[in-house]
Amino acid sequence: MDLKVTRGADEAAGQHYDKVFAFLRQQLVSGTLKAGDRLLPERDLAAQLGVSRPVVREVLRTLAAIGVLEIRHGYGSVVRKPDFSQMGDVFTLMLAQQDNAVEDILEARIAIEREAIRLACRRSTSADIAQLRALLVDIQATLHDPIAGAEADFAFHAAMIAAAHSPMLESLHAAIAALLRRSHFERRARITALPELRAYAAEHHNHLLDAIVERNEKLADELLVTHFAIGASLERRAGAAPAAAPEH
Repeated sequence: MDLKVTRGADEAAGQHYDKVFAFLRQQLVSGTLKAGDRLLPERDLAAQLGVSRPVVREVLRTLAAIGVLEIRHGYGSVVRKPDFSQMGDVFTLMLAQQDNAVEDILEARIAIEREAIRLACRRSTSADIAQLRALLVDIQATLHDPIAGAEADFAFHAAMIAAAHSPMLESLHAAIAALLRRSHFERRARITALPELRAYAAEHHNHLLDAIVERNEKLADELLVTHFAIGASLERRAGAAPAAAPEH
């Protein structure tokens, strides 16, 4: 086959793919398609957009792979309820190859948690507080175990974000959770041997919780900023090379 013909066919297929993807994206973003809605059959979509059914099928599979759609055989494609935790692997693969990915993700974490703790001061329930208190016990019990301690620390901060009762903040956090877990582990592995760990990991988390219980947004925000600053200072003091992530 002539190379120019092949290249032209590939370009046309790419343009058709983009056309279908852009159409469905617009439908989703505008709210024309909502969770639970069934899309038009492949045949009808292809005819409406002037493309082939294989192109439509490829776009639908892509959207299904990232959790936007569910393809039900014998029924069709249905819009799924958003679940940003499914994006964790995508973000991990995209960001993990970048230099300083963990450091960059920490900046995003700080932004999310500062807003979350302020909202938690307003919206947290008695159940949220009870959950955070239980997780403080886990933090205390795992001070000298880098893996379990990191997981306990991660769980506390995730529960704090949940106490904000902000679906968007929870979704953003879930989307980067895989890299955040790695960040928690690497930090804990570097500072576990430091004598200041008890005050930082146990006592300071308790102060954060006290501020939430007192509904003191200003104090909670100040304590959280201090919390991250202390962590960074301890890492510098540890002076160790980054630890390898645990195997699962």
